[in-house]
Amino acid sequence: MSDIPADWRGQLDLRAEIARIDRERAETAKLTEEARKFIAEARKFDRDRWLAPMLAVVTVLGGMLGAATFIAHIMGH
Repeated sequence: MSDIPADWRGQLDLRAEIARIDRERAETAKLTEEARKFIAEARKFDRDRWLAPMLAVVTVLGGMLGAATFIAHIMGH
C-alpha cells in the first residue's frame, strides 16, 4: 500500500501550491536577471582592465611623436 492518505484530495490546496510555484518562478527569474547583470559587469571590468594600459601606450606614443616633430621643426627640417 502507498503512503498517500485516502483523503488526499482534501489535504491538497491547489491555490497554495500554484502560489508557491509562482513565487519560486519569480524568485528564479529575479536571480537569473541578477546573474546576467553580474556577468555584464564582469565583462565591462575585463574590458576596462585592458583599456587603461592601451590608452597609456597611445598617449606615450603620441607624446613621443609630438616631441620628435617639435625637435625636427627646431632643427629646421
